[in-house]
Amino acid sequence: MAFLVIVILVSKLIFFSSNFLAATDMINQFQSLEDNTTLVSNDGTFELGFFTPGSTSPNRYLGIWYKNIPIRTVVWVANRDNPIKDNSSKLSINTAGNFILLNQNNNTVIWSTNTTTKASLVVAQLLDSGNLVLRDEKDNNPENYSWQSFDYPSDTFLPGMKAGWDLKKGLNRVLTAWKNWDDPSSGDFTANSSRTNFPEEVMWKGTSEYYRSGPWDGRKFSGSPSVPTNSIVNYSVVSNKDEFYATYSMIDKSLISRVVVNQTLYVRQRLTWNEDSQTWRVSSELPGDLCDNYSTCGAFGICVAGQAPVCNCLDGFKPKSTRNWTQMNWNQGCVHNQTWSCMEKNKDGFKKFSNLKAPDTERSWVNASMTLDECKNKCRENCSCTAYANFDMRGEGSGCAIWFGDLLDIRLIPNAGQDLYIRLAVSETDEKDDSKKKVVVIASIVSSVVATLLIFIFIYWSNAKNIKEIILGIEVKNNESQQEDFELPLFDLVSIAQATDHFSDHNKLGEGGFGPVYKGTLPDGLEVAVKRLSQTSGQGLKEFKNEVMLCAKLQHRNLVKVLGCCIQENEKLLIYEYMANKSLDVFLFDSDRSKLLDWPKRFYIINRIARGLLYLHQDSRLRIIHRDLKASNVLLDNEMNPKISDFGLARMCGGDQIEGKTRRVVGTYGYMAPEYAFDGLFSIKSDVFSFGVLLLEIVSGKKNNRLFYPNDYNNNLIGHAWSLWNEGNPMEFIATSLEDSCILYEALRCIHIGLLCVQHHPNDRPNMASVVVLLSNENALPLPKYPRYLITDISTERESSSEKFTSYSINDVTISMLSDR
Repeated sequence: MAFLVIVILVSKLIFFSSNFLAATDMINQFQSLEDNTTLVSNDGTFELGFFTPGSTSPNRYLGIWYKNIPIRTVVWVANRDNPIKDNSSKLSINTAGNFILLNQNNNTVIWSTNTTTKASLVVAQLLDSGNLVLRDEKDNNPENYSWQSFDYPSDTFLPGMKAGWDLKKGLNRVLTAWKNWDDPSSGDFTANSSRTNFPEEVMWKGTSEYYRSGPWDGRKFSGSPSVPTNSIVNYSVVSNKDEFYATYSMIDKSLISRVVVNQTLYVRQRLTWNEDSQTWRVSSELPGDLCDNYSTCGAFGICVAGQAPVCNCLDGFKPKSTRNWTQMNWNQGCVHNQTWSCMEKNKDGFKKFSNLKAPDTERSWVNASMTLDECKNKCRENCSCTAYANFDMRGEGSGCAIWFGDLLDIRLIPNAGQDLYIRLAVSETDEKDDSKKKVVVIASIVSSVVATLLIFIFIYWSNAKNIKEIILGIEVKNNESQQEDFELPLFDLVSIAQATDHFSDHNKLGEGGFGPVYKGTLPDGLEVAVKRLSQTSGQGLKEFKNEVMLCAKLQHRNLVKVLGCCIQENEKLLIYEYMANKSLDVFLFDSDRSKLLDWPKRFYIINRIARGLLYLHQDSRLRIIHRDLKASNVLLDNEMNPKISDFGLARMCGGDQIEGKTRRVVGTYGYMAPEYAFDGLFSIKSDVFSFGVLLLEIVSGKKNNRLFYPNDYNNNLIGHAWSLWNEGNPMEFIATSLEDSCILYEALRCIHIGLLCVQHHPNDRPNMASVVVLLSNENALPLPKYPRYLITDISTERESSSEKFTSYSINDVTISMLSDR
């Protein structure tokens, strides 16, 4: 009898516990969620438990759904790609504070989380928002959740969710559709936020871009119509150096609404629950028309919904293939009606187009502080720039956005798009009338000058022995220099002397192998840097000519721009754009200033230097090998954008040439590739070696100098990186100042790429095109070999098998001691 009483009491206790668990929103580390129990959010909106989708599937899943909606609507699935085959599973929290979904029959883990946050007692809670979280029992701060389902969405975007990037955590919250109504496994239809200079929302069908929202313009995504006054949601976007995400909230909290990516229809839908009809109603859908499909009309084409045909070429452009265009095959897009000449006066201009969805931002650049006029000038000076616009469209507009290359996926957005200024031949632009007026004025001035000159010649004819002397007033003192055509604007010595206060020491920025560099201010207020060839410099007229010739032909946003030169009275001067933040080494190797270079800035600088070097090697009109890439030759503008400088030692290769040989080895030890330092062989791969050293310096914050490693005379930064990487401790190589900002997988990948770039044999190093790709993806990397090039001493004399090389002086090595720049 006593035994029977105990059995009844135990049964009641189990029943009570079961009911208690079903009514709660929380479990702790001593409880579990069985297949026949659920958690319910405090307000009763959401429920977490096990379910079977559809009517035919045998599989079981752990998920979250709306509790009070009769049509079971699942908004999140834990084990979507690893279904349960029976009802023997349970959800619990292990001692490390992670979720574990366990099959109790065979004790196998079906799904789990992977958080490293420590807490004394971890609890799991289903919030009223539908967010399942792991947190410290005593800490309700949402910023301190050790894990949350909102960071790992399925196919549904709920109010309060963040869709997009957390750059500090390296987290991308991507919506991924169910394969079909009965199968919640991951489909091939996804929606996420692009990680570009000018972020936007993108949908993908497999690996093909399917829809693009247009960039956020401060009010809305530029491809969206005006926000209706009767909107049921408040939509907002957060964009800064740490994160980019979209989120929304309901204006009427009693409404139930969600956003779903639907693979059956390949659309993203907003669905709102209708209480009267007890159904989900579609309130909006994307893509909404043919013009929403990605790049329907190809490059420089514009899509106009409701028009037949929907595609036209922008003004100033024509179909690339007229035959395809008439057959409504618009993939090849459009090309310019007329060719335009970059940087030539009155040859190119800009035409304003209104109410447009801004082009694809994959190849774009932004600056939030520039005016629109400054933006225009920035675009005009870069031959790859094809369009510009305001970055922020609020008020009268502000900031600068610039596009490079083909303009893709443009559509008309009546009364809601933005203004875009597209580069065309000047005859096709709004500037052509102004040009004609200028031509008339100039012609009038020239006529007056010619008439005056003729009178002048006639008056002095009888006394003139040399008409050329009267007209030109020339005293030929430097015949050789004066006759050179450097294809750069010429400055007169007087104006440069005045700009630099006669090359005064207080304007001196630093000194290199070429000579001193001075800050100057031109009469129009433009600040410049003036490089002055020293009479005692190891570099001379040859290097001067080299830099002038190359810089006149190179145009890239990651190369320092040369504004002109001066060759007068034995002076040889180069005038550059002024770089307000000095050179990279000034920040990188200073214990205080290095703290200003957090990881996102360093990773940005690494990528920009790589793209600048790729331009030199592959994309410029010439093939340029820099031969002296180092931290002091990377300058930083006021936005901390890096620009490669100092082309005095660069070599130009013709055609497909990618290497050469020299008797005179110039450059900086520590950055020089072994085949160049010892044998005089230089190539694009020797620049890659220098980039690898620079990359390792940026990650570690240390110079490639054995002074940092006094216990190992034969070691340097390269050897130190290799040792830590080979021992499985590469994290110790990362600068301590990056502890709070570092995205670990990016930094470790950079160390790996750096070691590949400094391989002993050139053939083992990647080229810069490969480096740019490797920096931008997460594909597997090849293993580096032991870097045998660990220099201790280099003789100034060496012999090859075929010839004796003469000794060379340290003057051939560029040395920088820069202050303000």
